[in-house]
Amino acid sequence: MKILIIEDEPSLNKAMVDYLNHQQYLCESVNNYHDALEKTEYYQYDCIVLDLMLPGGNGLDLLKELKANQKNDGVIIISARNELDDKLSGLQLGADDYLTKPFHLPELSARIAAIIRRKSLQGNNIIRFEELQVDVLAKTVSVLNKEITLTRKEYELLLYFLVNKNRVLSKNAIATHLWGDDADITDNHDFIYTHVKNLRKKLIQYGAGDYIRSVYGMGYKFSVK
Repeated sequence: MKILIIEDEPSLNKAMVDYLNHQQYLCESVNNYHDALEKTEYYQYDCIVLDLMLPGGNGLDLLKELKANQKNDGVIIISARNELDDKLSGLQLGADDYLTKPFHLPELSARIAAIIRRKSLQGNNIIRFEELQVDVLAKTVSVLNKEITLTRKEYELLLYFLVNKNRVLSKNAIATHLWGDDADITDNHDFIYTHVKNLRKKLIQYGAGDYIRSVYGMGYKFSVK
C-alpha cells in the first residue's frame, strides 16, 4: 500500500516515513505545497497524510484540488492547530480523518489502516477470493487454509491484484504502485514479469488456480476467467 507524507517539519516527516516503512507501507514524502500538488496530480495513493501549514500553500487548498480532480485517495489531515474550524473544514472538504500534533506514530498507522480498509477493502480485514485468503492486519496469505510465504513485493502485488480484480493493470501502474518514485528510474518494466511469475508459481504450488492473466500489449489481469 502506497502512502504520501506531506509535512514540512523534517524530523516529523522522517519519523513518519521510517515508521510506516517499517510497517511495510511504501512511503513517499514531500515538504511543500508545489511538490505535493505535483505528486497528487500524477500519482494515486492509498492514503495521504496532509499537513495544513505548508511552504507555498495551504493543505486545505490541496484537498480542494484533490476533490476537484475526483481523486479518491484517502486523506488524514495533521495539524498543530486544534481548532474546530480547521477540523470541520477539512472533513467537509472530504478528508477521512484528522489528527492533532503531537500524536503517536502507532495511532497514525492504525488510522491509515482503517482508512485503507474502508476505502479499498470495503471495511474488511480479510480478503477472500476462491481458495485464497489474505489477512491484511496480520499480512498473511493462505491457500486452502495453508499459509504460504511471500516476499513483501509479492504480498503487495497480490493485494493490488485482489483490490483491482477483473481490471487490466498496466506494467507502469504496477511498478508505480509497488516502487513509487523508484519506478521512474527506468522506462523498462520487464522486471515486473519476474515478480508476477514468482507470485503465480507460489500460488499454484500451494493449490490455487492460475488467476493471473497476461493481456498482450497492456499488462495483467487477475480473474477467474
